[in-house]
Amino acid sequence: MSKGLLIGLGVAALVLFWGIGVRNGMATGNQEVEASWANVETAYQRRADLIPNLVKTVQGVANFEKSTLTDVINARASATQIKLDANDLTPENIQKYQAAQSQLSGSLSRLMAVAENYPQLKATENFSELQSQLEGTENRIKEERDRFNGTVKGFNNKIVTFPNSLIAGFSGFATKGYFQADAGASKSPTVDFGGDTK
Repeated sequence: MSKGLLIGLGVAALVLFWGIGVRNGMATGNQEVEASWANVETAYQRRADLIPNLVKTVQGVANFEKSTLTDVINARASATQIKLDANDLTPENIQKYQAAQSQLSGSLSRLMAVAENYPQLKATENFSELQSQLEGTENRIKEERDRFNGTVKGFNNKIVTFPNSLIAGFSGFATKGYFQADAGASKSPTVDFGGDTK
């Protein structure tokens, strides 16, 4: 065997092993994204599971605004209907999922604001406990979304850089979507203390 042929075979073997290593790294990164997505879904599911008890507790209060409860029930139904497979985390699908979850967050916020007008509700131990659990769950959702975005960033960076992008294309790996800030989140809230500012 000629020296040139041996060198050519050696280079080909190195390229092959490099390609296998890159492809395996992408597969591992994809698994990390899937695991992170599962944690996001679990956090959102925890919130959805708390809502029926919250609604039942609030329904026990006389004259509570029925439209507010209906909004929460409908928003929960909408949010839990959207199931997103970890292999289909496109920016568009993440946006749809996030929109449904944001609608539920808004409905819950309105419910909590209306609850301020019902001291007898706020005084019940069950409502206070559920409110505390919801607050903790919202914090957990934010943490899991942040972790997910970090994991997706690492994965996306791995598959879009050259020459990894060539192997990603052949292997069927595509970039994943991120959670974005909700619309209007960048605007500062207007604070009005009711006094004359002159």
